[in-house]
Amino acid sequence: MIHPFLFLDWLADLVNLHVGEHVLYAWLAMALLIVLAFAAGRNLKMVPQGLQNLMEVVVGAILDLMDQIMGPKGRGYLPLIATLALFILTCNLLGLVPSCFPATANVNTNLAMAATVVVLSHIVGFKEHGLHYLKHFVGPVWWLAPIMIPIEVIGHIARLVSLTLRLFGNMFGKEVVLMIFLTLVPFLLPVPMMLLGLLIAFIQTFVFTLLAMIYLAGALEEQH
Repeated sequence: MIHPFLFLDWLADLVNLHVGEHVLYAWLAMALLIVLAFAAGRNLKMVPQGLQNLMEVVVGAILDLMDQIMGPKGRGYLPLIATLALFILTCNLLGLVPSCFPATANVNTNLAMAATVVVLSHIVGFKEHGLHYLKHFVGPVWWLAPIMIPIEVIGHIARLVSLTLRLFGNMFGKEVVLMIFLTLVPFLLPVPMMLLGLLIAFIQTFVFTLLAMIYLAGALEEQH
């Protein structure tokens, strides 16, 4: 634990609930998103206003990016991509709130999301192409298969590791640096670090989401 006081840990101790802090704050992020979705969708209008307008802009931006990266077939995976993007962003932003901890600063949260993306990319590949999806692993000519298959397997494992550790490293590092500055100089100086943390929250959300799209787009693509 980096923060000296985490209010959800304190509440969990009161009710004798023994779960990790990353689990508690992942639940908090999910609860916030559920409330946000309910508030935005409870009174839908043809001409959106307020929160509905904001959410339509956010989802529309994600959908436009998906069209560019994944093509028309990718639209069916909007629920997954949008959920990942909003969940990661919410977790990242919670790290800027006093007494809150970003669930993405724990490797277990990120590993679960990365495994979902990588495993789903292979499921999508087999769903779209059947056994022809295996051509992605054997290379352009059959006699290169003994060399290409180990390389491709290592490459797909590297996807899992890189998705996990990139987000974890950036968010955990931000937490450490921010706590050091708050401890040494509690006034004024941490403000630029908070702004930097805000920038990191959005950038890391974008990077993870973009890579998830690229991996799914690769599975949708026909191998020649």
